[in-house]
Amino acid sequence: MFLDLLRRRNPGFLRAAAELHHNGQLPANCYALDLDTVRVNAEAIKREADRLGLTPFAMTKQIGRNPDLCRTVRDAGITEAVGVDLQCALAARQGGLRTGHIGHLVQIPRHEAGTAAALDPRYWTVFNERKAVEAAAASRALGRDQALLARIVGPVDKFYRGHEGGFDAADIVAVADRLDEFEGAHFAGITTFPALLFDQAAGKVRPTPNLGTLQEAAACLRAAGRQRIEFNAPGTTSIATLPMLAEAGATQVEPGHGLTGTTPWHAVEDLVEEPAVLYVSEVSHLYGNHAYVFGGGLYVDPVLGLGHTRALIVRNGDLDTAHLVDVEMPAPESIDYYAMADVSTVTGVEPGDTVIFGFRPQAFVTRALTAGIAGVRSGTPTVPGVYAADGSPPIGLGADAITESAVS
Repeated sequence: MFLDLLRRRNPGFLRAAAELHHNGQLPANCYALDLDTVRVNAEAIKREADRLGLTPFAMTKQIGRNPDLCRTVRDAGITEAVGVDLQCALAARQGGLRTGHIGHLVQIPRHEAGTAAALDPRYWTVFNERKAVEAAAASRALGRDQALLARIVGPVDKFYRGHEGGFDAADIVAVADRLDEFEGAHFAGITTFPALLFDQAAGKVRPTPNLGTLQEAAACLRAAGRQRIEFNAPGTTSIATLPMLAEAGATQVEPGHGLTGTTPWHAVEDLVEEPAVLYVSEVSHLYGNHAYVFGGGLYVDPVLGLGHTRALIVRNGDLDTAHLVDVEMPAPESIDYYAMADVSTVTGVEPGDTVIFGFRPQAFVTRALTAGIAGVRSGTPTVPGVYAADGSPPIGLGADAITESAVS
């Protein structure tokens, strides 16, 4: 999906990844991140958000909350993250991003509300009064007054299956008044997901009915005398969508795949953000006409459909002689051990050869590694660190990883 885009718009990144894997600095089953390009993308998003009066919170789940990327985004001016769940918020905080938004999409479990409150989140989304009580109590215990966002639902709103939930949008004024009654919290605004979705037929991002629900709710709140209403409108966020969101009244946006140039819109049109993520693996063995490629991170976000997958097989780190081949990915019902690359028309492929994919990732649902690459644009690429898919240090790589005490 994004491999052709990488070859055309960021070939230096492909070259760096091939060389670093060949030299042993990038492991197999690893999402590599071009930190130079992420910085440029984040700076551009922040600049446009500032122009439009929008507050951006970085979504980092899709690249495994990689700490080097988190620090890069922070240094580019986006200093707060949205945690898709509590673990995501904790990992982003460990990586250097403050907690801008928590509780959306995933609510905070009741016995973990204290942990969430200790992160000092700027905003905390609740789907019902019970969750508001828990957030308020945990915040009050720490001497805080928590700004709450109410997740609302209108009669024609659309959700991904399993994402449903929220207050009835028709009751928003009463909901706001009720949330203001809890000691330790107050009503601050409204949210939904998704506010925007990619329309494949049109090749553009379009508003969902949910965005209209937010606008109607905001109008009701203003009519009731509330002037400052936070309007959080996540979904398919990039520089190209920010004017649309600002015009609709949004105050908060949450770029995720925009940081790496991998929103669905980027797949069909050259937008401002450049591609900055790829998946690196290697040939494990050959069987018949196929090279079996190490997996573990072969989860292709199905937002554009599974489609057809290709990869580059690179020998000796030399991208100029790479072979572009078709790949059969693991079936959804299979454990993700290997992909099968068709090498029936390719000669000389051997175990250990580098294999590079370009697809839209969701690293956090895999057992992949992640690694930032610094210095791609200066021609001096290095790998500052390798991390697990949850942003933590991996159980170690190489012979020194297993100590005497670990096996005793």
